[in-house]
Amino acid sequence: MNKILNLGRYVFPLSFTLYLVLHLAKPTVGASLVPEYMPYRYFWNYFTAGCIFLFIISAVTGRYDRLAYLLMSFYVLLMAFLVHLSRAIDIIPITNVMAGTLAREKELEMINFFRNIMITGALLGFAKYVARDHRMKIVFSP
Repeated sequence: MNKILNLGRYVFPLSFTLYLVLHLAKPTVGASLVPEYMPYRYFWNYFTAGCIFLFIISAVTGRYDRLAYLLMSFYVLLMAFLVHLSRAIDIIPITNVMAGTLAREKELEMINFFRNIMITGALLGFAKYVARDHRMKIVFSP
């Protein structure tokens, strides 16, 4: 049973490979999520892909994995608020949608917001209980 449970140490970070592939295979999708007030949208798409790649490597190898989990949780939380919630409540307009689907797009953005909050919790849990590299102390831990 422990061998099956230990797979979570690898399955969870490797699941981020989907986002890595999305950023590299469809850069227009990643760039479209960058708010318009930020210049160089494609740069941010590829920069994010690089960060996700480094996160996966760090989490799987166990080197600086606690730091990687913390930084990834910060990134996912930022995406939740700056992109998904902002688009769901019309702070950032949703563009390029077909007529009649705007309400559905806003609903999907709210789902993405809640999904990112759940992933942030999982990343913080991994940083606390699963990370093997304990060189970095979490200041707020009891």
